[in-house]
Amino acid sequence: MRFLAITLIVHRPDPVTGVLKPTQDRFREVLDNALLAEELGFDGFGVGERHERPFISSSPTVVLSHVAALTRRIRLFTAVTTLSLLDPVRAYEDYATLDHLSGGRLDLIIGKGNGAAQRELFHVTPEDQWERNAESYEVFRRIWRHDRVTAHTRFRPGLKDAEVWPRPYQRPVRVWHGSATSKESVDLAARYGDPLFSANVTHPVEPYAELVRHYRERWEHYGHDPAAVAVGAGSAGLLVTRTSQEALDVYRPLFEANLAFQRQTGLPVVFETLEDFVERSSALIGSPQQIVDKVHRYHERLGHTVLHLHADAGGLTDSRHRDSLELFQSEVAPVLRAEIPDPPFPWAPVRPATGEPAHV
Repeated sequence: MRFLAITLIVHRPDPVTGVLKPTQDRFREVLDNALLAEELGFDGFGVGERHERPFISSSPTVVLSHVAALTRRIRLFTAVTTLSLLDPVRAYEDYATLDHLSGGRLDLIIGKGNGAAQRELFHVTPEDQWERNAESYEVFRRIWRHDRVTAHTRFRPGLKDAEVWPRPYQRPVRVWHGSATSKESVDLAARYGDPLFSANVTHPVEPYAELVRHYRERWEHYGHDPAAVAVGAGSAGLLVTRTSQEALDVYRPLFEANLAFQRQTGLPVVFETLEDFVERSSALIGSPQQIVDKVHRYHERLGHTVLHLHADAGGLTDSRHRDSLELFQSEVAPVLRAEIPDPPFPWAPVRPATGEPAHV
């Protein structure tokens, strides 16, 4: 199993202290967390893309380029690239550049994105966002694979024998499809034989497991080898301590503050108590053995071989956050790596370029 540390770069007051960090300090924290993830042995570091409050992750390529310059080994993920909002030509240019700067360490997770405010900002409607996502991905995918592209498009000017530079380092980049609530993204991933990344954060496991089942069915429908399926899954929180009681005691103020925030802002409340949150959500809160057991329970439902964890402290003290990540890597990750297989592809640059034009 492989492990990613992910941040959406939420920028709101600390749920416990109420202190709001300056924007520059919040970005510095993201970079520090990326360095910590590489130091501790995480396999990937991901940055989300949102274009609305309270997120400041509107430019993931800029952030990941800085992370690429500071790190040497860890793979870099987008979580997710909102192709429904973006021009696929411009997105290709940014990510192909990042691919070179990182030495082929880039993986993309794409999706339509969430949130009415960012849809309005980019004049995207709920009725056309899925079609925009699919069209943008199809154009993006062709540009990455072909030196010249002709495409008849609905949501941007068409392309005729177009060249887009720079040509990529990886041939091609690996693209995961982010899945939260809808079968459209699942079907798109299966159609192209791409891996799936289940959000697996807001609700209990059942709706996510149903979408993963649908993905596997569509994967076979499109004629792909079932052994080549790869699924990733998220988690709703992380706190690893020596005992379960210590974890509950430490996490309770965070949970209660976040619950109050959900109610204050009108967000739906799925888990009313910390005990229910720990039991039925994907949050990994408890002793090392409890975390191992819970990941196995989720693996039985999802069959995932990649797991993302929160890169941010999220209200924990910096020292408590680091202790939790260190304990995860020293006592949880080795067990899961031994007992759950890796994805069915190398964790390395995908067919790095040799200087010759690609004809795929």
